[in-house]
Amino acid sequence: MERGLILLYSGDGKGKTTAAVGLAVRAAGRGKRVVICQFLKDNQSGEIPLLVQMPQIQVVTSYPVLGFTFSMDQKQRERTAWEQQEKWKEAVQLSKDAGLLILDEAMAAVNGGFLPLEWLIDFLREKPAHLEVVLTGRNPPPEIAALCDYHSEMIAKAHPYKKGIPAREGIEF
Repeated sequence: MERGLILLYSGDGKGKTTAAVGLAVRAAGRGKRVVICQFLKDNQSGEIPLLVQMPQIQVVTSYPVLGFTFSMDQKQRERTAWEQQEKWKEAVQLSKDAGLLILDEAMAAVNGGFLPLEWLIDFLREKPAHLEVVLTGRNPPPEIAALCDYHSEMIAKAHPYKKGIPAREGIEF
């Protein structure tokens, strides 16, 4: 049995989710079962409609997003934490029969206080030996980075937002 590694795509640049989705398509193309869980996203990204059509890929569906985390009141934060933790539990359960688990924006969920860091650390330490895990997001805690076999950082050298160009459908989302 092949040993599954832990990959981390971090940084302030574009491409973290794109890299993870590309890996999902590659793994599915080789017959691996893939589970994708996107934290703090609402399944509105352009890749989701195609991914859910692929029989080898299962996407853990999201709850409606309550807004940006920095503008949430305490009740919204508590609800969001419960929702993200429920998604986590579902993804972990589904990953038992998968070859690849993608935890997109897991770092945002952890850093925002919506997913306990200890849950993620315990899972990574005790994951099934064959399971490949991909984590994405900015500012990974050092404890997570230390557990990773790969760590690629996307760095924004230029970004259209700084020129007043908003996110474009089909490119950024």
